[in-house]
Amino acid sequence: MTVRTIADLDRDELAVLGREYLLAGQLIDRAGMPQIISRSGRDVMQAVAIDEWMGASPVYTRRIQRLLGFAGGTDVGTMFKGMQFDIGAPHEFLDFRYLVHDPDHGEFWLDHCGALADVEPMGDDYIVAMCHHIEDPTFEATVCASNSRARMTPVHRPPRVPADRHPQCHWEVRIDPTADELPEPPGALIVAGTHAAGLAVPVIPAAPPAAGRADYTGPVDPDLRLEDFSRDAVEALVREFALQGHLLVLSCFVAVSSHLDAGAAVDVVTKQFIGVAGVVAGRLRDAFGTGDAGSDIATVLELHPALQPRDYVAVRVEPGGRTFISLDDCPATAETVGVGWAALLAGGRADAALDAIVGAVEPRAACVPVASSAGSLRSWEVVLGDEARPEPGEVTLTRFSSGADFEFRRVGPR
Repeated sequence: MTVRTIADLDRDELAVLGREYLLAGQLIDRAGMPQIISRSGRDVMQAVAIDEWMGASPVYTRRIQRLLGFAGGTDVGTMFKGMQFDIGAPHEFLDFRYLVHDPDHGEFWLDHCGALADVEPMGDDYIVAMCHHIEDPTFEATVCASNSRARMTPVHRPPRVPADRHPQCHWEVRIDPTADELPEPPGALIVAGTHAAGLAVPVIPAAPPAAGRADYTGPVDPDLRLEDFSRDAVEALVREFALQGHLLVLSCFVAVSSHLDAGAAVDVVTKQFIGVAGVVAGRLRDAFGTGDAGSDIATVLELHPALQPRDYVAVRVEPGGRTFISLDDCPATAETVGVGWAALLAGGRADAALDAIVGAVEPRAACVPVASSAGSLRSWEVVLGDEARPEPGEVTLTRFSSGADFEFRRVGPR
């Protein structure tokens, strides 16, 4: 049995994984927001989405700034660099293009917006909710991580008139030294207190130029690719992308609890977990699978962002004639601010998410709880039934996003 872990991947393979993790972050929203709409309607969904992204993005943006050596910058270029590593803007699926005019002035536009492709069929009310009501405050929260006097102003944005208008939206960014400072979003102050936010930021070893960049201290590269970085840097970025997803989930829990209640938040985050788990597992199977079900199940469990990074989510995958999964006590299960996916697994409320992961690789597979191994909170065995199991409804719902079948095209070194 050949099982691949993150340590086994080379730089180009890690870049593939990094793009999948960024896209997985976008799918978190696509899995969770329909659950809120069905429960409480579009207006509550809009309010939750605003608080969710405002709570998470300043926190993880500052982590990326520290990781890649451009923390402390207050210029437009610093803001754009942060946006290039944001799960809210996965490469190509939300194809942001950037132009810096000077330290205080720049612009960006989207050559493709998968998020818009998802909501345009739903009508103008949903387009306005996303492209106006949600984007305005969440864009400001993102730039607040660099300069609280920055402002984003739309040149144009959807609904598109004419219907095929391109680029799909266009924004100017200016730093106005006379503007009032934007306050830190209340949700970001809460999320900053999580164990996820407090994990140490990795230190990327220096690398010779031929090995790729070890930082991002130069000017903004509008066509930046993960392959431009060293293997150590890409591995560190992959780790941060997974962590961004966990921060977004915790922020989502806080937001739903605020607008509804904690019970609703547990239900939404659980169903969100199941939906993301299955869709992302299928994409990882396609990207890294060999066609051998046993090996591919173990590989997908090793690489799945819901179970990474391992210093946050202490999962052990034990492949062999029988594959076992164990979850140990770890920062993710000890969160006191919000309830994340690992805590749901530890509490026995999200086993269906593990079923969705293995079922996306082999439809007959399921994860059956077994006696915990020494030191573990919970353990499961992967078992094969006689017949294929039906796809969970949460996974099917998440597949409505065009991100489920999205194909990356700008792959590999330039």
